[in-house]
Amino acid sequence: MATELRRFEPEKDEGAVEVRRLSPKDAPYYLPIGDEVEIFTAAYQARLPVLLKGPTGCGKTRFVEHMAHRLSALADGPNELITVACHEDLTGSDLVGRFLIQADETVWVDGPLTRAVRRGAICYLDEVVEARKDTTVLIHPLSDHRRILPVEKRGEILEAHSGFLLVISYNPGYQSIQKNLKHSTRQRFVTIEFDYPPAEKEVEIIAHESKVNRELAGQLALLGEKVRNLKGAGLEEGVSTRLLIYAGELIRHGITPRRAATVAVTWSLTDESDSKRAIDELVRAIFP
Repeated sequence: MATELRRFEPEKDEGAVEVRRLSPKDAPYYLPIGDEVEIFTAAYQARLPVLLKGPTGCGKTRFVEHMAHRLSALADGPNELITVACHEDLTGSDLVGRFLIQADETVWVDGPLTRAVRRGAICYLDEVVEARKDTTVLIHPLSDHRRILPVEKRGEILEAHSGFLLVISYNPGYQSIQKNLKHSTRQRFVTIEFDYPPAEKEVEIIAHESKVNRELAGQLALLGEKVRNLKGAGLEEGVSTRLLIYAGELIRHGITPRRAATVAVTWSLTDESDSKRAIDELVRAIFP
């Protein structure tokens, strides 16, 4: 079959993939830590793919959601956000699409990446290194000057819509050597590094998201800082801002601060007895 180069405009949503419609007024809350908003905006305007790198629960997904809604206000901005949570069974066909039998005929069903390319959406591949290797290979032509997606099963090459942007993320501290991002992939992306927010901003985020008062938010942020200092001393992962918000929400709904910190932080972080004991000591010191 001859290869065909085609350019697709946005089409009607057939409901095959769950997508988020974008509107600036619906942008979720996000507190900038540095110049990440400006960098992402410039990357989108230049149609440069973006890699978000940072620990679990530090705000990468919330940032993408916020920016997608915000950029939809541009004349040629994205119209949808399509998010794919990558996992070890995710294949290239899952992203691009496949032929399926419906009734008495065989029909082609686009995968989420193909739909984003066609429609002018932002496609966010969360924790991309968890997917199988063939998935990272197929995004290469989308992440350089070509901005094309080969659909081999249909003998087509799709040229990305002007509103399309590819965004991927991963946690370099969590991945094994076998699941690290290849240099041939990394060097195709503008990279924005994320980390847990500084104390004063984390207090503001916790207070806003969990609706607790600033004093409690400050205590939770202090707990987060102290627990993160335990990383490398038996604790594999620092506590995320997300878990601190969860603790705040439990407190707001009537759970005592010490108990909320135990179930949302201590027990969520580790099963190792020495690490649990060390975190519990911090919890008791901050919430006597």
